[in-house]
Amino acid sequence: MEQHLSSYRIFYVVANTGNISKAARELYISQPAVSKSIQKLEDELGCHLFSRSSRGVQLTEEGTILYESVRSAFETLSTGEEKLKQFLKLGIGHLKIGVSSTLCKFVLLPYLKEFIHAHPHIRISISCQSTDETLQMLEAGQIDLGLVGKPDNLRHLQFDFVEEVEDIFVTTNEYLHNLHLRGVDDSHIFEHSTMMLLEQNNLSRRYIDHYFLLNQISLSDIIEVSSMDLLIDFAKISVGIACVIRRFVENELSDRTLIELPLSTPVPKREIGFVYNAAHTKNQAMDTFIEFYKNNPVA
Repeated sequence: MEQHLSSYRIFYVVANTGNISKAARELYISQPAVSKSIQKLEDELGCHLFSRSSRGVQLTEEGTILYESVRSAFETLSTGEEKLKQFLKLGIGHLKIGVSSTLCKFVLLPYLKEFIHAHPHIRISISCQSTDETLQMLEAGQIDLGLVGKPDNLRHLQFDFVEEVEDIFVTTNEYLHNLHLRGVDDSHIFEHSTMMLLEQNNLSRRYIDHYFLLNQISLSDIIEVSSMDLLIDFAKISVGIACVIRRFVENELSDRTLIELPLSTPVPKREIGFVYNAAHTKNQAMDTFIEFYKNNPVA
């Protein structure tokens, strides 16, 4: 059928105009070329599509049958073109982002607030899961971008830096006071406390476990939770000591709801950023978002 598309276009215009000369002018080709194309199509289909007269051409019964389908096809193409023009004009698209629940709340949402205001016609899907799962979804092409802590091995992934974060340990004055009443001194707080950490499949948790290992810190009691919000909430009711990102508890540190434990060796800062698979074809919505976050850093 592919080789007939141009012939069908000529047939469609001739049928609409009812005149070979008018069709030739509309198609910007010569009259003989139009006639030749129609003749060739008729020969290949084995029937007459038009009856000719001095006043022009008129569809035969066979031509009418073909015309109904051809008209429907070209109207569908025209509708598709109009939808595409509207799509491009409004910036319509679909953006799929993978992110942990913590980074979604504290980092991604401020970006999305401004982005959606600037590009209201882009539909956004968010998958909340661990960094490892986000990276797997990127590999499989199930999402466009991820917001993650920088992996040790990027392989072919493109990483765009957003900010540097610092992990700290927080608790309440009440919890520390009770530890001291039990005779626990500051140099052995971690070993005798309930430590509240993210689950082991989390990249942030593995980073902290490495810190404990390097500094020969052993833990006796651990509570694992799925989100940093829960860590913060548990710390605020004096369940134990939580490992959190400093920026995410600035208000609690400011009003002394939580206090930061001083460390002889601070946890090294780490990078978070947007990551995407450079080997996969980007779509317009993804390109728009990448350009947006590069030009509009959100503090």
